Amino acid sequence: MFNWFRRNEKATQTQPETSPPETQPEVSTESTAESETEVAEPDYLAYAKAAYKNIQQRKAAAATQSAVDSDKEKTESEKIDVQEATETTVTETPESEESETIVSDNEPAVATETVETDTEDEQPEIEATAANVPAWMQKSQGLEKLKETAIETPVAEEEEEEVELDEDFVWSSQVLARSGRTAEDVSEEEISWLTKLRQGLGKTRIGLINQLKSIVGKGPLNDDAVMEIESLLLQADVGIEATDYIIETLQTKLKQEALPPEQAIAYLKTILQAILDKPLAGKQDDAFVPEQGEFNIWLLTGVNGAGKTTTIGKLANLGQKSGYSCMIAAADTFRAAAVEQVKVWGERANTPVIANPGKNTDPAAVVYDAIAAAQAKNTELLLVDTAGRLQNKQNLMAELAKIRRIIDKKAANAKVESLLVLDATLGQNGLRQAQVFSEAANLSGVVLTKLDGSAKGGVALAVTQQLNLPIRFVGAGEGIEDLRPFSSYEFVEALLNG
Repeated sequence: MFNWFRRNEKATQTQPETSPPETQPEVSTESTAESETEVAEPDYLAYAKAAYKNIQQRKAAAATQSAVDSDKEKTESEKIDVQEATETTVTETPESEESETIVSDNEPAVATETVETDTEDEQPEIEATAANVPAWMQKSQGLEKLKETAIETPVAEEEEEEVELDEDFVWSSQVLARSGRTAEDVSEEEISWLTKLRQGLGKTRIGLINQLKSIVGKGPLNDDAVMEIESLLLQADVGIEATDYIIETLQTKLKQEALPPEQAIAYLKTILQAILDKPLAGKQDDAFVPEQGEFNIWLLTGVNGAGKTTTIGKLANLGQKSGYSCMIAAADTFRAAAVEQVKVWGERANTPVIANPGKNTDPAAVVYDAIAAAQAKNTELLLVDTAGRLQNKQNLMAELAKIRRIIDKKAANAKVESLLVLDATLGQNGLRQAQVFSEAANLSGVVLTKLDGSAKGGVALAVTQQLNLPIRFVGAGEGIEDLRPFSSYEFVEALLNG
C-alpha cells in the first residue's frame, strides 16, 4: 500500500540543495562548453510519455481484472442457480417416473424404438453421401500439410499513436523525474495532485514570473528594481521579513556575477526553498508521519472558516489510504452543525466518529471518550477536531490547554501533534492567527488550505520565516483527495516555474 505520508522521503534525498549555492570559482569557457556537451538535459517529454503509457496500462489492467472478477462472480452465481435447479429436479424424479409408467401402460411403446433406429441409420447415410461426391469435388489433405510446414509471415506492429500531453502533465512529470522517481513508479494520483497545486498557484505564478525575469536579468538590482521586486513579493503575501531576506540574498548573488534571467530565477528558487525548509533545519527526522503500530493523536486547531473540519476528513482519508487505522473525535461542540459535518466527512473517509449527542457539551469529555474508544480498538491515528472561536477569546485557548491535559493523563504514551489549519486567502490576517495559536497551542506545524482560488501562496514563506513553523500539509481543492503532505520543492516549482 502506498504511504502518502512518506511520499516525500525519497524525493528529499534527490532534490537539489535548498541552501543558496556559494559562489563558484571562475571556469574557462572551453571547459564549460565541454561540460555542456557531456551533460545533456534529460528528455522530460519522453519521460512524460512513458509515465502516461504506464498509467494507461495500469488502468487497462485494472479494468480487465475487474471485468474478470465480475465474470467470475456471475459464473459462480449461475453455478449456484443450476445446482439449486438440479437438486429440485432430482427430488422430483421419482414422481415423474411413476407418472411415465402409468402413461406407458395406456399407450404403445413404439417411439423409443423408432428413435433408436433413426440414430443408428445416420452414420451410414453420411458415408453414402460422401461416397457419391465426385473425386474432383472432394477436399484434399495436401493443403493442411502445407499449412503445418509453412513459415509464418511476421505481422507488422501497429505504430503507436502520438499522444499529445498538456502542459500540466508534462510539468508534473518533470517535477517527479527531478525528485528521483522513475516513469514506472509515477501514479495518476500524483500527476493529478501536482496539476491541482500548479493550477491553484497559477495566479500568483503568472503575476510573479514574467515581471521577475524582466527585472533580474540586468545585472545588480538598482533602486527601481528593488522596489519592483519588493512590491511583487508583498502583493503575493510573502511578508516583510521574508521579502527583505529574499532581496538581500538575491542582490548579493547578482553583485558577485551577472546571471541571465533563467539562472537568476533558478537561484531565486533555492532561496525560497531554503526559507520553507528553515524550521526543520538541524532536525534528524523532519518527516511528519504517524508511527504505525503506535497511538498517534493529532489535534487540529484554527478559527472557524479556515477549513478545520474539511481537513479532518481529508486527513482521515489520507490515513486510510496509507494503511493506518483512523478515528475522529468531534470535539468542536460549540459551533452549530459542526458535529454533523464531521460525521459526513467520516462517512466519506470510511472512518468512525466519536461524538456527544448533546449540544454545547464539554470538548474535553469528547476527547476522553474518543481516546478510550481508540485504545479499545487499537487505533493508530486519532484526529481531534477542536473548537474554533475567534483567536482573541481566552476561553478557547484555555479549552485547548484542558484537552492537552486530558491527553497527557489518559494517553501518556501517545505521540501528540498539534496542527494549525490556516486559510491561505487571509494573507497577513492568517499570519496573525498563526502567531496567537503558536503561543498557546504548542504547534507542530501548519496546514495551508484553499490554495485553489484567489489564494496567494506567499503566505507559506511568511509563516516559515516569521514564526519558524513548518508547513506540514497543503490543500488545493474541495475534494477528499485534495490534501497532501507538503514538499518545499514541489511548492516552489509550482510557484516559479514559467
